Amino acid sequence: MLSSFTLRTEKEGFYDITPAVKEAVGKSGTQAGLCVVYCPHTTAGITINENADQDVVRDLLYGLGKAFPDRAGFRHSEGNSAAHLKASCIGSSVTLLVEKGTPLLGPWQGVYFCEFDGPRERQCRIMIVGC
Repeated sequence: MLSSFTLRTEKEGFYDITPAVKEAVGKSGTQAGLCVVYCPHTTAGITINENADQDVVRDLLYGLGKAFPDRAGFRHSEGNSAAHLKASCIGSSVTLLVEKGTPLLGPWQGVYFCEFDGPRERQCRIMIVGC
């Protein structure tokens, strides 16, 4: 089953989309299988990380900014090469196991949509495959 939703994002940030992922799995009726969460954008990504302490998200953004700062030497005409680097580092998808009708996440884990070049209207796609 494929589902999708739209997000309106700010300039840069991590958006907890765990509730949308859980809802998609629940609506699919799948009891066991895989759930792929995918971002079809080159300056945004998807990751799994801690969702209990928002300082973790702030630290991730800070670290990515230090690792991939804007540089005068970048040649990409849109001026968002740092966003492309961050998105490539994070990746465009995650895969979750589905068991007993729910995506398996650790007690502190959440699924995040990562925006590096907003504000924008973004799409997120979720594919659930049962076995």
